[in-house]
Amino acid sequence: MACVYIPVQNSEEEVRVALDQLPRDASDILDILKAEQAPLDLWLIIAREYFKQGKVEQFRQILEEGSSPEIDEYYADVRYERIAILNALGAYYTYLGKIETKQREKEEHFILATQYYNKASRIDMHEPSTWVGKGQLLLAKGEVEQASSAFKIVLEADRDNVPALLGQACVEFNRGRYTDSLEMYKRALLVYPDCPGAVRLGIGLCRYKLGQFEKARQAFQRSLQLDPENVEALVALAIMDLHANEATGIRSGMEKMQRAFEIYPYCAMSLNYLANHFFFTGQHFLVEQLTETALAVTNHGPTKSHSYYNLARSYHSKGDYEKAGLYYMASVKEINKPHEFIFPYYGLGQVQLKLGDFRSALTNFEKVLEIYPDNCETLKALGHIYVQLGQVEKAQELMRKAAKIDPRDAQAFIDMGELLISSDTSAALDAFKTARTLMKKGGQEVPIEVLNNIGVLHFEKEEFESAELSFKDALGNGIWLTLLDNKVNTYSVDASASIFQYKDTQLYHRLEEDGHIVELPWNKVTVLFNLARLLELLHNSEAASILYRLILFKYPDYGDAYLRLAAIAKARNNLQLSIELVNEVLKVNGKHPNALSMLGDLELKNDDWVKAKETFRAASDATEGKESYSTLSLGNWNYYAALRNEKRAPKLEATHLEKAKELYTRVLVQHTSNLYAANGAGVVLAEKGHFDVSKDIFTQVQEAASGSVFVQMPDVWINLAHVYFAQGNFALAVKMYQNCLRKFYHNTDSQVLLYLARTHYEAEQWQDCKKTLLRAIHLAPSNYTLRFDAGVAMQKFSASTLQKTKRTADEVRSTVAELENAVRVFSQLSAASNLHLHGFDEKKINTHVEYCKHLLDAAKVHREAAEREEQQTRQRQEAARQVALAEEARRKAEEQKKFLLERRKQEDELKRVRQQEEHFQRVKEQWKSSSSKRRERPENEDDEGGHSEKRRRKGGKRRKKDKSSKSRYDTLDAEADMMDDPEELDDEDANMNYRESHHMNDQDDDAGENAQDRLAAAGLEDSDAEDEMLSSSAFRRRRALSESDDDEQYGKQTTSSPMRDKTAELQDSDDEVREDDNKMNGDTGFEDD
Repeated sequence: MACVYIPVQNSEEEVRVALDQLPRDASDILDILKAEQAPLDLWLIIAREYFKQGKVEQFRQILEEGSSPEIDEYYADVRYERIAILNALGAYYTYLGKIETKQREKEEHFILATQYYNKASRIDMHEPSTWVGKGQLLLAKGEVEQASSAFKIVLEADRDNVPALLGQACVEFNRGRYTDSLEMYKRALLVYPDCPGAVRLGIGLCRYKLGQFEKARQAFQRSLQLDPENVEALVALAIMDLHANEATGIRSGMEKMQRAFEIYPYCAMSLNYLANHFFFTGQHFLVEQLTETALAVTNHGPTKSHSYYNLARSYHSKGDYEKAGLYYMASVKEINKPHEFIFPYYGLGQVQLKLGDFRSALTNFEKVLEIYPDNCETLKALGHIYVQLGQVEKAQELMRKAAKIDPRDAQAFIDMGELLISSDTSAALDAFKTARTLMKKGGQEVPIEVLNNIGVLHFEKEEFESAELSFKDALGNGIWLTLLDNKVNTYSVDASASIFQYKDTQLYHRLEEDGHIVELPWNKVTVLFNLARLLELLHNSEAASILYRLILFKYPDYGDAYLRLAAIAKARNNLQLSIELVNEVLKVNGKHPNALSMLGDLELKNDDWVKAKETFRAASDATEGKESYSTLSLGNWNYYAALRNEKRAPKLEATHLEKAKELYTRVLVQHTSNLYAANGAGVVLAEKGHFDVSKDIFTQVQEAASGSVFVQMPDVWINLAHVYFAQGNFALAVKMYQNCLRKFYHNTDSQVLLYLARTHYEAEQWQDCKKTLLRAIHLAPSNYTLRFDAGVAMQKFSASTLQKTKRTADEVRSTVAELENAVRVFSQLSAASNLHLHGFDEKKINTHVEYCKHLLDAAKVHREAAEREEQQTRQRQEAARQVALAEEARRKAEEQKKFLLERRKQEDELKRVRQQEEHFQRVKEQWKSSSSKRRERPENEDDEGGHSEKRRRKGGKRRKKDKSSKSRYDTLDAEADMMDDPEELDDEDANMNYRESHHMNDQDDDAGENAQDRLAAAGLEDSDAEDEMLSSSAFRRRRALSESDDDEQYGKQTTSSPMRDKTAELQDSDDEVREDDNKMNGDTGFEDD
């Protein structure tokens, strides 16, 4: 039993106080402490014991009394104990401020704690415990940097101060520096190994944040060994078990959470996890209790955020979106940044999307996408939001991204297909087909809705066979297969009869008697209706009506089936039956807007204008003006009323047109894409003369209506053509009428043909007008108006032809034929017995007949004149033709003569070229023979040795004397020297032969030398001969000198010598041969000196 002893003043006795038996009233113990002036450490021990026993009020009373001014004055010399008491009070108020949830009380507690710590600092500003307390206070207030400064002051003085180390570790943990925090905890544990289990808890949390889960688990387990009731360690281990995502781990984790709750039922973390567990078990009452308790006991932002999130989820799952939104918002407010806890943003976005607050939902989902950019669910949610905001392209982009991230997510493709239905039917169809393929591969059953959408999209693209297959795939097996087989003929024969017998159920009873099960599940009714609609479009009205009757047999209140049967009857012009079928719908629902609108149309077709107007008003009132069809029908009624009153009451025309415009505009304000309202507004504007505006409207409507099987609007094409006609643009009007006929009526509508004929008439295209009217008469032979118009067109054509200043005989003959036809047409109309029924005046027709006969008489005169002129013109043309033929013959003769001359010239040229080639070949052969002889002579000269040398020397002297030859061959000496070179033998031989042929006067000398050479070769020498040679040579030189003198004198009298003339002639002849050779061989030629 722990106890303390209080010494009695002025005595050796002591008062013994048992710590486990402290009085409930702290005043008694305070009286003893004051009376005996007990040491202040005893005051602190007793106060701490009160705190341990949970008697916080007594603890506070003793410490506040121990820090009173009287005590401070009495114990002025006691410093440490006074500081300890003040620090204890500061720590106490810091704890109160930390757990307080109300901001005002929290701040008051922190102010008191600050006052006590400041008072302690005034006693000793260097006391480490005071700075540690201040650091804890600042950390509780969230001032992490200032808290770090306080702890560092202590650690600078004593680096092993355990409280400061632990405080700094908390600071680093809050900063996110988990490694530094772990080092601080380790140092504290090394300095003081007997630290409480909370230190191991801090180590475990650091290990967990660093991803060292096994070491973190060991730290938490060690903390539990030191303190088996450590709630934080139990919660941490439980969280680790839950995150294992295993059945055993989840079970173990929940057991630890339950144990922590039993130890301390106010642990917010354990309360949140328990609430999360009970949320998935569906025990929402426990969820709400646990989260409300957690919110009451904690002031930690992230913890409160989790509590609010659990509470919001509970209300969200129950459908209470208002409360769920409030708690989601509270959870978001407790978070500083979205990445800390993103789930409440996602939940808040879902609730806002459900409540229609698309802008706010968009903001929250975008925050989620910033943290998780590849989250498919967020991408799909954003896609739906952008659709609602009208940003379809961005929505499609997000849907495609979601499908790309997870190509096996069939739901993503389904959502993308639903998104693309209104904008891109082909892409939507591909998306639905992909989803169907993925589901089949995954073994999942393809929803009927997906198959129905595929069928509808095929239907829109006019791929009717694929649409039928999809609808049948969605329907599966059932009675409809029997009805669609050939067996159906045994039960029903005529479609009209099946419509008349729409109340007769004997057909289906007979099917049941034959063993067929006549069942139609509710989720297949829409698919069966679409299949019947397809068959109706394919003109299989019999099968369609039987399927409609099957729907009515199982679901008698299905009004759309009645309306489709009424439409079939209306198409067969059975208005009475159609009205009866519509009334069947009104019996079930007297305010059915579609039935009322259809009834109004039928009454209008029956020419019952008053009833039709009342019916249209009833349809508009049934939807409170929100349903556009009834309002549109009222606008049509006013427009038709304006046309009817155009002649009877012109003032009412403007009134009805203005009312029609107002109703069309009202529809466009509600539904900006309503094509029929836009078309009606364009018609009213055109009637008022605003053609440019109405043309723009019709063009936009035409573009929007193109490419959809559900929107067939030939009226807008006709209206646009009318506008072109009114503006005088007849070419475009004709083109528009023709396109409308081809696209919508297969060129078989007589009324549109009449519009086209009128356009041709105004464009003065009389023949095209007549042809168009004849086509219309072929389609509607009983329409006498078309015949009258054809007669007028022929009459107009004839009159315009006769008014021409220049016309051919063919044109006049055609005019006569047209007039005869016009007279015949008008005569037939005049003779008709029921002429007045068609609105014709007999006098007017007779006037046309007389006018046509008058034109016919005039045309005959013109025809005779035209024929005479034509004959004359033909004769003139024949004469001109004969002249032209003669001129052409002369020109051809000249061309033939010129051609013959040119050909003869070419033949002469070719002959001359051949002669030159033959001459060149002969010269070439001579050169070759001369070359062969020269090859033999060098061999003999080599054998004779000195004689050949002498002959070459003499030959050189002769060449010097031959001045006339030198003038022609400037390079003769060089060629003589080149004779010794074997490689140039052929060329030199050719040159020598050529020279010898031109120097016949030197042959005697050469003969003498040859004889002398032969003697020398035989070894016989003649000295006299040498002397004779010397003398003869000297004589020749003298003679040459004398001849040269004579030549000079003679040269003065003559301009040239015979040798020079001969050389020139040879030169000219040689040049001619060379030129001929160059002509024949192009760039190839022989080198010639």
